[in-house]
Amino acid sequence: MEVPEKNTMSSIAENIVKVALKLGASDAEAYVYKGQATNIGIELGQINKTNCIIDQGVGIRVAVNKAVGFAYTNIIEDNNAIEKVVKRALSAARASKPDNDWNGLPCRKPYGSAEGTFDQKIVELKAEELVNTASTMLDAAKEVNESVLAVEGGVGNGFFLTAIANSEGILAFDRGTIAECSLATVARDGNTVTPICFEFDAGRSYNLNPKWVGREAARIAVSALKPEPVETKTTQVIFTQFALQELLTYTLINGIKADSVQRNQSAFKNKIGEAVATENLTIYDDGLYKGGLHTSVFDGEGVPSQKTLVVEEGVLRNFLYDSYTAKKQNTESTGNASRAGYLSTPSIDITNFCIMPQNMTGEQMISEVNEGLIVYNLQGAHSSNPISGEFSVVAASAWKIKHGEAGRSCRGAMLAGNIFDLLKNIGCIGNNCRQIGSLVSPWVQFENVKVIGK
Repeated sequence: MEVPEKNTMSSIAENIVKVALKLGASDAEAYVYKGQATNIGIELGQINKTNCIIDQGVGIRVAVNKAVGFAYTNIIEDNNAIEKVVKRALSAARASKPDNDWNGLPCRKPYGSAEGTFDQKIVELKAEELVNTASTMLDAAKEVNESVLAVEGGVGNGFFLTAIANSEGILAFDRGTIAECSLATVARDGNTVTPICFEFDAGRSYNLNPKWVGREAARIAVSALKPEPVETKTTQVIFTQFALQELLTYTLINGIKADSVQRNQSAFKNKIGEAVATENLTIYDDGLYKGGLHTSVFDGEGVPSQKTLVVEEGVLRNFLYDSYTAKKQNTESTGNASRAGYLSTPSIDITNFCIMPQNMTGEQMISEVNEGLIVYNLQGAHSSNPISGEFSVVAASAWKIKHGEAGRSCRGAMLAGNIFDLLKNIGCIGNNCRQIGSLVSPWVQFENVKVIGK
């Protein structure tokens, strides 16, 4: 797939808006997407499949007398097809009830710079190079211990281009690349098999470290052998980035979205300016984070991406807005409109959710714990209550800490509590930042966590 010129996609988006206005829309927006992804699959220690997906399409959002309609198509360069899908969007709008909170689309504003988000090498990569990367990762895992089995994993790369135009003057184009490799492993000792352990590397440029991924995935699995029981108690727990990402996604993050606040589904409503966490916690949402997995010039509506202070030294400072929720409160969008490609309308989501690091290394954090756990992965976080913050999860991969040293793994331990209470019981924050999904964070150690043993 050739990378199209910026002007081509922008012209398509601009033309769609003109067609929609001509056919009777009062507001019109076109989101044009083109992308390609190549993936190498691993299953049971073998490279077992290769696939390449090429996708393109346009999502069209229109409003007629405050009633909003949406339609999409994967045909973007045929004028007749475009006119048909515009008419479908208009029909959907005319069949919908007016939304009295609809106050139009966002206006054009200057854009910042998104650095480290495009690597031409990824565009030019051949599948053979991805296969070599997968082989390197598998070999590295085998070198650690013969008892390790790579259950599944893969190597992938992709590039994507987006253009957006609307009837308020927005006309913008962005492009990006991504590469990743991952490996899920188990270790065996006789009839005993560990839980699945996982490691990965991902970035916007092709500088992956498959040897490290293979070795770490294997090392973690081996260290999970011969687990010990854990006692039911309230104790100190260190959450790694994987565990934090799983827990925060289904609890805290819901509470800082403006739509949740406006629907009275956030525990943070009316708490701007109040202390909601310990003073050592500062959080930004940064859509322009250099090289971030979710960095882009603009959001899903064409609003400039920005860095938004969410929590400052424990004090809640801002919520995250798209243009719809911002206009409802007569404020500005924070550039947090997100799309699942051209198939959906925008909704609020985080970009690169950054917990600011402190000074302690991971080793120092462990050394400060007299008795507790370090948790790598959780199961069941999706069942948490995003409004109350209550959670009850399984520590799928966890290790005991005793007298400042990490020891044997433990299996089946459950963690229960409330995220809003945990935020006020942060003992320390590390300096070992990495990005997992949308979360950019070091390890975080919480006090007074309820651990339930089997």
